[in-house]
Amino acid sequence: MPKVLVLYYSAYGHIEKMAEAVAEGAREVGAEVDIKRVPELVPEEIARKSFYKLDQKAPVATIEDLAHYDAVVVGTGTRFGRMASQMANFLDQAGGLWARGALHGKVGGAFTSSATQHGGQETTLFSIITNLLHFGMVVVGMDYGHAGQMTLDEITGGSPYGATTITGGTGARQPSENELQGARYQGRKIAETAKKLYG
Repeated sequence: MPKVLVLYYSAYGHIEKMAEAVAEGAREVGAEVDIKRVPELVPEEIARKSFYKLDQKAPVATIEDLAHYDAVVVGTGTRFGRMASQMANFLDQAGGLWARGALHGKVGGAFTSSATQHGGQETTLFSIITNLLHFGMVVVGMDYGHAGQMTLDEITGGSPYGATTITGGTGARQPSENELQGARYQGRKIAETAKKLYG
């Protein structure tokens, strides 16, 4: 069975919830899944004053962890149309893995959140996907097999480039069931692709 890492950064818990859904989807097809987060760069005192969710149970990843999985799914909220600096800082440390081709042929995917419907979700996904392609990974998005991304019945995230959620300007909106279904769907597709590649 393929080994899948769901690697995320979540300041307020929205991406943490999406990461859990991605992992659920991958487990549905028999993958062995770990959920890990990247280190927080904001000083704890400031994070507390800003109401960051500091009680996340996922362990903190190391760069070398990435080499031990068949698939790595990366999730982070958007920051002005690109990935959060916490995730960028973490991936910037992967030069050694890149130099030795440690991630070549592994499966990768991306998921994100933004405050508004048009708040940079797709450019954030591409900022992640660009890293994955430089690492030599095979990128799997969220195809239209998840038809929920096309609904006009509700405001919803979702993109062919990866699962997304909309948090609202205050962060009060949690991922909807449709958005979580999209995350599970993408997790399944990534695990199924890794299974085909790695048996």
